Order: sequence, then structure tokens, then C-alpha cells
Amino acid sequence: MPKECIICKKTAIPGNKYKRRGMIKRKGGAGSKIVGKTLRRFYPNLQRIKINLAGTVKRSLVCTCCIQGGKILKA
Repeated sequence: MPKECIICKKTAIPGNKYKRRGMIKRKGGAGSKIVGKTLRRFYPNLQRIKINLAGTVKRSLVCTCCIQGGKILKA
């Protein structure tokens, strides 16, 4: 089962993690510099809950945006 929301198909998206060096300007430094970039993944906030899907009760992964938005019917 892939790690995605069953309603909106939200999955992990790629991004970068930056390594910085130096003091920032607003603290009196010369400015921070980026000295390294590493690839990472941003995961959606998925919850495993029981939902009522087409008349049948099913346990599946749903993101919190869909739960709060009322797009599902809890069992």
C-alpha cells in the first residue's frame, strides 16, 4: 500500500535541506552562507482511520486536510 491519501492522492514531495554557516546579518554578522544541500522528502500528515467508502467500512490512510475538510465519512 503506497503512502498516499486515499481521497486526494497526496504523496511525498522532494525538497532540499540546507546547511548554513555564519552569523545572520540581523544578529550583527556578515550573513549566512549555504555550504551544502541535501535532498530530502516532505511527507503528508497521514492518519490510519476507519472510513465509510461506498457503503463498506475500510481502514485506510487519509491526510489531515481531508479529515478536517469533511471530505470523508468516519465509520
